[in-house]
Amino acid sequence: MAQVTVRINGYSYTVGCEDGQEQHLQAMAGQVEKRIDSIKALGSNSGEARLLVLASLLMADEIHDLRAELDAARHAPRPAPSGAAPVRDPELDRTLGRLALRAEEIAAELERP
Repeated sequence: MAQVTVRINGYSYTVGCEDGQEQHLQAMAGQVEKRIDSIKALGSNSGEARLLVLASLLMADEIHDLRAELDAARHAPRPAPSGAAPVRDPELDRTLGRLALRAEEIAAELERP
């Protein structure tokens, strides 16, 4: 298991991850930092815990919206050529499936204490 030190809101956190996932973990920390920066830009003088909670809520809201879009896309028939039955794109289905799994993984990580 690899150990990665990420920096969020000026604080360093050492986090374990699977070998080979270090860059991905750094990218996810960057996403958290991005949300914290947007909260700060609104002029919020919040403590560290409150900033992290607000960033988590922003990310959870984005995941919720992505799941809703994914659900709608899964159930929406694709336009078919005149008179033909709707055609499903297997590549699109695989991509949407991967996105759904990743969104669920992120949501599970956010729910962990």
